[in-house]
Amino acid sequence: MYDTIVIGGGQSALATAYFLRREGLEYLLLDKQPAAGGAWQQYWESLRLFSPADASSLPGWLMPRSEHTYPSRNEVVSYLQQYEERYKIPVERPVQVTAVHQEGAHFLVQADQEAYQAKTIVSATGSFQNPYIPPYPGRELFRGVQIHAAAYQNPEPFRDKKVLVVGGGNSGAQILAELSKTAHTTWVTENEPSFLPDDVDGRYLFSIASKIWEAKKRGETFVPRGSLGDIVLVEPVKEARERGALLARRPFNNFTEEGVRWPDGTTEYVDAVIWCTGYRPALEHLAPLAVLEADGKVLTRGTRSQKVNGLWLVGYGSWTGFASATLIGVGRSSRQTAAEIKKYLQQDSHKN
Repeated sequence: MYDTIVIGGGQSALATAYFLRREGLEYLLLDKQPAAGGAWQQYWESLRLFSPADASSLPGWLMPRSEHTYPSRNEVVSYLQQYEERYKIPVERPVQVTAVHQEGAHFLVQADQEAYQAKTIVSATGSFQNPYIPPYPGRELFRGVQIHAAAYQNPEPFRDKKVLVVGGGNSGAQILAELSKTAHTTWVTENEPSFLPDDVDGRYLFSIASKIWEAKKRGETFVPRGSLGDIVLVEPVKEARERGALLARRPFNNFTEEGVRWPDGTTEYVDAVIWCTGYRPALEHLAPLAVLEADGKVLTRGTRSQKVNGLWLVGYGSWTGFASATLIGVGRSSRQTAAEIKKYLQQDSHKN
């Protein structure tokens, strides 16, 4: 029986493993992916981080500097692979965890091929496997192509097509920038897109997020200049701006069989829609523990479940720790998680 089983093999799982290793615990990662690198292996080919390598690193080892200012998807995958090897992190893959059950003071983790036992569980599956597409009138009637950004790889399938890119975040901006070179694109956003100044990047976002977090701990409010939702002007997005490709329209009213109907009543033919509309936590495996709330999340205090002893969740966003869904931010919550698990196991051994 393991002290801890970590479900997941991406950045959050690796950061947690780093600190579990330092605490001297016996642990195992169960990774759904066939190879190291987490969900980064599945992101679109031209994706770039919007922070430099030294501001995009996991605990213990800085990401090697890139020949580019902002590392590519493949460079992130390579870093995660090397990180796993560097710290000799024990991983079994591909293992699809289907359910976690509590058996007395221990847990039974059911997977596609076998079952595992552990005293504690860390869920670190992220959200990439659970892309979110908002309900939209007539969406089921539309005969064209619909994919989420999670399934987008490159612009070639959309060459010379009429494509709507829906979503005003960094993913929407980067995919729109690339697609607009070869396809007839329209960018659809809820509000007018807001961009950071040219000379700032993800480091600024992390800095203001840190200040918000520190102020909240003191019971104060910090109001930053700019927003955490502002788009970072990485080079491809800057280039698209120079071409005049970053113009956005407010949402359409509904789908038709051949396209969409705009608020002014006009209809437009559309070949494809790419939804850059975010993700929801991938936590179906925790359903047997009866911890999932109506919003699909789990009530936590920090990263620790409030309903089930011995369960922690790392890397799902601000509700599981400050900036925990980022490479640089997950270190703080994963360190605290490992320390809490060590203390929990020590207390449990004293009871027995």
